[in-house]
Amino acid sequence: MPKVADFETALTPTWCPGCGNHAMWRALKETLEELELPWTDFAMVWGIGCHGNGADFLRCQGFHGLHGRALPLATGIALSNPDLKVIVEMGDGDGYGIGGNHFIHSVRRNIDMTAIFHNNQIYGLTTGQASPTSDQFMKTPSTPGGVIEEPVNPVGVAVAQGATFVARGFAGDIPHLKELYRAAIQHEGFAVVDVFQPCVTWNKINTFKWFRDRVYKLEELEGYDPTDRTMAFETSMKTFHELTCAPDECKVPIGVFYREEGMATYQDDLPQLTAPLHKLADSPRDISKTLEAYAG
Repeated sequence: MPKVADFETALTPTWCPGCGNHAMWRALKETLEELELPWTDFAMVWGIGCHGNGADFLRCQGFHGLHGRALPLATGIALSNPDLKVIVEMGDGDGYGIGGNHFIHSVRRNIDMTAIFHNNQIYGLTTGQASPTSDQFMKTPSTPGGVIEEPVNPVGVAVAQGATFVARGFAGDIPHLKELYRAAIQHEGFAVVDVFQPCVTWNKINTFKWFRDRVYKLEELEGYDPTDRTMAFETSMKTFHELTCAPDECKVPIGVFYREEGMATYQDDLPQLTAPLHKLADSPRDISKTLEAYAG
């Protein structure tokens, strides 16, 4: 049985002291231990951003991809080796900005993988510019007059686009976050876990205290049904908040918004993926004649 220490490398995390990435890193390692998932049975893919430094700190089969391109890389791994659990980590700018197109289409395809988003509502790696999830009117180096647009609603987009598992967590509550990670990894289909991960250096508004004063858990909400897609979407609309709203006026839901089991995954509809592709060939194949057709 793997232990947390088995997933650690000799390198020490370089995230800012107090960064929410530390908690997310710990939650993932502990979840992998509890699932008894050895590093040989899963693969990780990271995008570009502060979260991407995790590629140096987590011992596993992994790939550190380009900005916004983690999902297509992970798709290639998931399709070529269906025996692996595939886990993707992205940032809000990385995954919802430049990678927004890949996000939408990965959702609708229901590819069997888990996508974890580090949502700090800012571009932390590049000194605090506004990201797709920054609050409206937030002043940043790139928006000194305040953000004009309303923030992207990733939970609502995922629910509306047909995701079969959509959850949101908070880095300040590791036990709850581990529950979401476990459910997402065990889910068969595309699982989205958006995590509020406060940036202690550049985002002085959406702090750990800000969230602790406002988050509530959907599983503790009387009458909430995570199998009701309409209810999930309507609840996602309540996650928009204003910079000046008081804790009693502005509550932010976390937990499992929507879950649908038994849906066919993208891999299910590709019968040629009954086994990892490298195992389907009886012996190495000579493709020299095929390549000759493309020779100049």
